[in-house]
Amino acid sequence: MAYKIEKAEMIAENIFEFWINAPHVAKNARAGQFLVIRINDKGERIPLTVSGVDGDLVRIVFMKVGKTTMFLSTLRGGDFIEDVAGPLGHPSEIKDWGRCVVIGGGVGIACLPILAKALKESGNEVTGIIGARNKSLLLLKDELASHCDELVVCTDDGSFGYHGFPVDILKKKLEEGVVDCVWIIGPAIMMKITSLATVPYNVRTFVSLNPIMVDGTGMCGSCRVTIDGETKFACVDGPEFEAASVDWNELMTRQRTYTEEELKARELFEDHTCECGGN
Repeated sequence: MAYKIEKAEMIAENIFEFWINAPHVAKNARAGQFLVIRINDKGERIPLTVSGVDGDLVRIVFMKVGKTTMFLSTLRGGDFIEDVAGPLGHPSEIKDWGRCVVIGGGVGIACLPILAKALKESGNEVTGIIGARNKSLLLLKDELASHCDELVVCTDDGSFGYHGFPVDILKKKLEEGVVDCVWIIGPAIMMKITSLATVPYNVRTFVSLNPIMVDGTGMCGSCRVTIDGETKFACVDGPEFEAASVDWNELMTRQRTYTEEELKARELFEDHTCECGGN
């Protein structure tokens, strides 16, 4: 069975949004979960977070970085993907926490609307804080704002919103004592640094370790992480964990394991498309 891409567009610099017709995923998907796609029978499987659901459609948002995401970015509405498996992973712990803060950096912002919506529907007061290097990399901010009581937008260069980082805003909220629970989703280093701000306040803080996943089914073992001194797999035991329990140094070292292979695969793909005169 192939899965039709109903809509595909670039929504920020090198960042793409796909709505895929996958009823079995859309029916069961919850905030925090992910799916695994395979473009064709010769392609690799890659895990991507469920960013949204609309009827039978499920949304994924990805950045064009490696060989597979480069290939994926060439597809358009009406094209098909060979396999879509999911939803996978444990969903976010949604309950009436009280005053919640959801923080996103880079492509991690795309994970927030479905999370903020679920938290809001469970009776929480929700503040969203998102950050990007510049205005061109901001995404889904209007949609996220519709599910938040407050949304603060940050850019590193000051081209839009607050000139600074999400952790700056989070620190102010913590000092004011208006935070009961926090979610942080983005690059590993951003999640580590931002989560450290909550430690002195003993505020429950969740992070999504999706960036370290490779196979997404627990078979390859590449997403091994140490949580409270125990070995876990981000894909089957997570992908969300409490930030204070994560061995961040190990995680970021492991994330660099396949850097050379990924670079080589991208170079081969680029060389091939150049020789063929297209994709």
